[in-house]
Amino acid sequence: MQDVKILIAEDDALQRLDLKRMLQQLGHSVVGEAEDGEEACRLARNLRPDLTILDIMMPKIGGLEVAETLSKERICPVLMLTAYSDAPMIERACKAGVLAYLVKPYRQQELQPAITIAIARYRELLALEGALESTREERELVELMAKAQRALMHLHELTEREAERRLQALALSSGRSLREVAEAVLLAYETTSESPKRGRRR
Repeated sequence: MQDVKILIAEDDALQRLDLKRMLQQLGHSVVGEAEDGEEACRLARNLRPDLTILDIMMPKIGGLEVAETLSKERICPVLMLTAYSDAPMIERACKAGVLAYLVKPYRQQELQPAITIAIARYRELLALEGALESTREERELVELMAKAQRALMHLHELTEREAERRLQALALSSGRSLREVAEAVLLAYETTSESPKRGRRR
C-alpha cells in the first residue's frame, strides 16, 4: 500500500514533524497538518484524506471527539496515537470509531501495519454498509412491486402473474425503472380510488 494521502493532527510540533518524516519515508503523502482538534475536523472535511492520524489529547477538541465526527460523517478512517494504553481508553477509542491504535513511543516499522489495518477495516465497514443498504432497497422494491401488482389486479382484473408482466412491460416501453413504474401505478390507483369519494362529498 503506497502513497496513502494522510492528514496528521498532533499539537506537539516536534512530534508532528517526526511523524511526517516517518510517513514520507514509508512512501505516503502528508496532505495536511493540524495542531488542534477543531482544525483537524475542518481539514478532514476539506481534504478528504485516505486516513487521519490523531493524537488523543489536543486543544479545543479532543482526539476522541474528532474521531467520532470523522467516523459518523464517513470522511475517512482514523488511526489514533496516544500515550494511554489502559483498557478503558482503548474501549472509548473503539466506541468513537477508531480503527487502529498505536501507543507512544512508536517506531516507524509499526506505522505501516497500523495504517494498513485502519484502511482495510474502513473498507470492510463501507462494504458492509453498502450491502445492508442494498438489501434494504431490494426489500422496499419487492414490497412496492407487490402493492403495484395488487393495484393492477384490482383495476384490470388481472392474475398476479399478468400484473407482474404488465409492470415489466411498462418499464421496458417507458424506459423507466421498475420502482418508478410501480410508484406511478400506485399513484394512479390512489387517484382512481379517491375519485368516487370526492363525488360522494359533493
